[in-house]
Amino acid sequence: MTVAQEPQEQPDPYDIAERIRPAMTSLYVTYFRTAEHSDLTGPQLSILRRLAEEGPTRISRIAEAEGVRMPTASNTVNQLEKRGLVQRIRSEQDRRGVSVETTKLGRDELQRVGDERTRYLGEMLGTLDQESLRKLDGVTDIINLLAKAYVNKEHPTT
Repeated sequence: MTVAQEPQEQPDPYDIAERIRPAMTSLYVTYFRTAEHSDLTGPQLSILRRLAEEGPTRISRIAEAEGVRMPTASNTVNQLEKRGLVQRIRSEQDRRGVSVETTKLGRDELQRVGDERTRYLGEMLGTLDQESLRKLDGVTDIINLLAKAYVNKEHPTT
């Protein structure tokens, strides 16, 4: 005789969001406070990271990729440029075309801040027991997929 299994209830995205949001907010705030001697904002770091990964990029493309308006992206780039973290370069083909790229100082700062935050996050995760670490490791790809999809506006369809 077999016992009928009760159908599992489908997870509700809203309920999950409601349960995880407070912790994500706390972790977000803590994460951005961890870099010593760096007052770079989240948007500045995001643009710096994007430029380091993608290479020279026009401000219009930065704005589109970051999901902000052109003046916002331009202002953020200006702040980074004043600190020597990025520089503008003119296109050889179209002298009106200007792209932005990271400087060595910008790449070094991005690496330093990234290393600090990775160390801090590693220490935080190191307080978890092995079973919790295994579970977290199991959802890491999902978290990265979600971040990539929504940062790049590639919302998955259901």
